[in-house]
Amino acid sequence: MELNLIDRKILYHLSLNSRQSFSQIGKKIGIHKDRIARRVKNLLENQVLKFILCTNEYKLGFFYIRFCFTYQYVTPEIKNKIIGYFVKNKNVISVHESEGYYDLIVTMAVKNAPVFYPIWYNIFNKYRDYFSNLVVSIYCETIEYKYSFLLDKKYNKIDDIIIFRRYDNGNIAQLDDLDYKLLKLISNNVRMPTIDIAKKLNKTADTIQNRIKKLTKSGVILGFRVAIDYSKIDYNLYRLQIFLKDSKKIQKIIRYLELNPNIIRRNIILGNVDIEFLFFLKNQKELNTIINDLNSKFPGEIKNCIYITHTKTHKYQCIPEEYFSYNNHKN
Repeated sequence: MELNLIDRKILYHLSLNSRQSFSQIGKKIGIHKDRIARRVKNLLENQVLKFILCTNEYKLGFFYIRFCFTYQYVTPEIKNKIIGYFVKNKNVISVHESEGYYDLIVTMAVKNAPVFYPIWYNIFNKYRDYFSNLVVSIYCETIEYKYSFLLDKKYNKIDDIIIFRRYDNGNIAQLDDLDYKLLKLISNNVRMPTIDIAKKLNKTADTIQNRIKKLTKSGVILGFRVAIDYSKIDYNLYRLQIFLKDSKKIQKIIRYLELNPNIIRRNIILGNVDIEFLFFLKNQKELNTIINDLNSKFPGEIKNCIYITHTKTHKYQCIPEEYFSYNNHKN
């Protein structure tokens, strides 16, 4: 789908806050709300975007573990079984088929190592012969950036492009039954009007509004964004992993990359990767330009760069299904 400038502006503002009204967006870009509504409807019908709730899973008592797999001895049938296994797992929040250094990337949200071990054992025991390479990483922090590529907008200050950081400060939020029900309700329907949420939960609109503010202030809710199907707008998602000779210039390299308008996320992980960024890019040539610029800008500092491009997303959500299963059992 070819996006015009109006579509890009709408997507950009929705990515900053997908709960804002069409009237608010219209005032920002100088277009009537009805026209905004028609454009958004068209984007939804073409499956360009979906509205997502961004939460800090650390506040809910979870942390992220990522698996990067390289296949061997697989047939299409076996591949589908492996993917289906992960999609059905309630701890799994994302499953991406990929090209490049790895073939499959799976991210899981787990409560602790003892809970995770049987999950890990089942995976390894069931499918180990089909993986020639498996790298496990633990997320320490993720940094989400504005979708500047939509407007080809460049910033000079790092703080101007960061939307939020997801990390563990050691504090797990104490949620009551209403908080839990609210999160469950809006996790798949971020734009549900406050008055409709109130009716479903048998509360007043003010109560719901205050709860959303409380969950946001406490850091449980980080924001309301959009997930863009990059393939529908002729982009590709590239995961660039950088391995350094040493770590002396790591911050300079990070700051240099952060000013690229196509950057969408940085992952800080425990694993074998020094720096990892995600980009929305048109093609491999654009990625090669970034890598060549890095090598020119920091000669002798970068040991190696590898990339993974997501070719198909089978599952993507913010709150793991296991969280709701756990709370259903608890309540």
